[in-house]
Amino acid sequence: MNLFSLLQKRTETAGPIRVGVIGAGKFASMFLTQALGSAGIHVVGVADINVPKARDALARTGWPVERYAAGSFDEAIRTGGTFVTASADDLLERGEIEVILEITGNPLIGTYHAVKAIDNGKHVIMVNVEADCMVGPLLQRRAQAAGVIYAMAYGDQPALICELVDWCRTVGFDVVAAGKGTKYLPEYNYSTPDTVWDYYGFTPEQIASGDYNPKMFNSFLDGTKSAIEMAAVANGTGLIPQEEGLLFPSASKDDLPGVFRENTFPGGSLTRRGTVEIASSMYRDGTEVPDNLRWGVYVTFEATTDYAAQCFKEYGVHTDETGRYGSLYRPYHMIGLELNVSIAAAVLRNEATGSPTGFRGDVVTTTKKALRAGDTLDGEGGYTVFGKLAPAHLSLEREALPLGLAHGAKLIRDVPADTTVSWNDVELDETQLAVQFRRELETEFRAEQNAALSAV
Repeated sequence: MNLFSLLQKRTETAGPIRVGVIGAGKFASMFLTQALGSAGIHVVGVADINVPKARDALARTGWPVERYAAGSFDEAIRTGGTFVTASADDLLERGEIEVILEITGNPLIGTYHAVKAIDNGKHVIMVNVEADCMVGPLLQRRAQAAGVIYAMAYGDQPALICELVDWCRTVGFDVVAAGKGTKYLPEYNYSTPDTVWDYYGFTPEQIASGDYNPKMFNSFLDGTKSAIEMAAVANGTGLIPQEEGLLFPSASKDDLPGVFRENTFPGGSLTRRGTVEIASSMYRDGTEVPDNLRWGVYVTFEATTDYAAQCFKEYGVHTDETGRYGSLYRPYHMIGLELNVSIAAAVLRNEATGSPTGFRGDVVTTTKKALRAGDTLDGEGGYTVFGKLAPAHLSLEREALPLGLAHGAKLIRDVPADTTVSWNDVELDETQLAVQFRRELETEFRAEQNAALSAV
């Protein structure tokens, strides 16, 4: 509760925290508009392969031109300005930067940026959940060995869910389920960049603003982003995905305690306890759930004593009919507007706002349609595949191709529709760092899994 005062003290004694931003999309823009007025944060550099796009992001979010007119990194350090560059290495290799924000959304280059930042002694705020759910457990171990923080991004839903789970366990409740809300119907799994705007109902003016990437928004819609985020939550909290993955039951805010409990209860949806799940804001008939949690996050918990359940009733806690299951939710999240919390926590408290503690959930590549040998997969939010959540043990058993490696992968044999794509179905560039890291993660955790089974 004293993070702001710590930030003020740090600024007075040692100057603002020096930050490098890689990627200048929507999330970065939301961070930049807050950093503009944050005396404790110095955005030393913004890197994007599209430099005009980065400058447009700064201008659009309120930055005066003189604030980002620095012609070099050294000038930005000297004047307190911001250097805009096409090269992430310009930021990763400079010792003056303390924190790297990886916001590219590309799991392949995100892995490279994270590794290089860690090896150069920088804290990493991994906004790139795509990379985190693919190799995050290994990156966290590397960061720990290097004495730096590897953290989820506060303001994004996985970090906020991890915070709710941490609260729940700290006060002594038993966590039944945790997750978020989203707009979901089963037909959305097969949405493509050509159909996505019809489902969302966005106007041409909104789409023309430059903040709306069809593949990114399609990944929100087709279930991929939900799978990615819930895998990150599972890896950060120890909650285990259901064998079936995500079921997306419909639920309003008042429905949470009754829906997100075991399916042995009337109305309960979970096939296991201590898991992650999504609350759909749509009923299966296509109508909207009133008072839904589309933009929010939740945790469902159970009182461990009769007296605690009695206190729920006395203090107006909304519960299921047993009086023992309750839920706490946050109705919305503010994405990059909240990211300063992660930066300050890493530097001032040496704490991560959520971080992988193991490999428990994975996102497996699943076909949207029948594909043939020779076809090239287009990855997250595309025309060919979507991501499904799976427990890590099932992913390893099936030798499933992680979705983060699906973009550009060439099929070497036919794969039917609605089928998990395996490593053996594709041709990959084994020299890529992300491929090598993922291979290492699977080898390491497969050995740990086998050792645990042997011990039993």
